[in-house]
Amino acid sequence: MQDLNVVNGLHSAGTWIEKNQSLLLSYVVNIAAALVILFIGFTVAKIVSRTINKVLISRHIDQTVADFISMIVRYAIIAFTLIAAVSRVGVQTASFIAVLGAIGVTVGLALQNSLSNFAAGVLLVTFRPIRVGEFVDVGGCSGTVLNVQIFQTTLRTSDGKIAVIPNGSIFTGKIINYSREPERRNEFIIGVAYDADIDLTMKVLREVVEADKRVIKEKGIVVALNEMAPSSLNFIVRCWSKSDDLQQVYWDLMADFKRALDKNKIGIPFPQMDVHLVRSSES
Repeated sequence: MQDLNVVNGLHSAGTWIEKNQSLLLSYVVNIAAALVILFIGFTVAKIVSRTINKVLISRHIDQTVADFISMIVRYAIIAFTLIAAVSRVGVQTASFIAVLGAIGVTVGLALQNSLSNFAAGVLLVTFRPIRVGEFVDVGGCSGTVLNVQIFQTTLRTSDGKIAVIPNGSIFTGKIINYSREPERRNEFIIGVAYDADIDLTMKVLREVVEADKRVIKEKGIVVALNEMAPSSLNFIVRCWSKSDDLQQVYWDLMADFKRALDKNKIGIPFPQMDVHLVRSSES
């Protein structure tokens, strides 16, 4: 009895397939065409985005802007490709777009932070407070900008770590760009002993700064007594150099200050505490 039911089922299926052969064939053709559209669309999106990126860079457009624009173009082509593929399968495009709109509203409410990151990404690319290759301090992290994407920005820190920061926290926070200006100022606080000669100390510190060829003399050199601290006289030294030389100039001048102070027998203090012993009359 079971064998008879199976045979009848197969016969019915065969009959249905024979009657709807053209319909099935059209479905197969449409699905195959949709897959081809998807393949071609994704390939074109990749090629076009790369080409736009190269063209923009060749026109001396900032790397950050080039990456952002090429990414927007890529996602736009992918979106049109998906709509075309769904339409080829037989889904009404108008209905599909309406459904996408409803889904978009729902997802938008659920992903408000992501949308704020997207808006911040657009503003970062528009106003360009940071660019690829610049050393910045954003979102509580310092590093070299590797890229500014739609939702986040990637930095490489000084110790080789990769930091991914949401664009929203960057644009709504404080942005410090260390690379934008070609020249920057170093500041030193040099403490010497209280018995040191003030005029001699200022003369020695100024001579050290003036002897360094990397210091930009035209922007001025400041050497002054800044503070009479509990254990030291603190002198402030300010000088300018190129941004690329800033850190190395700081290290070199600090070493030169120490050598010059030692040579002129100017003491460098250390924290001290005076202890007074009072003898009791009873003892």
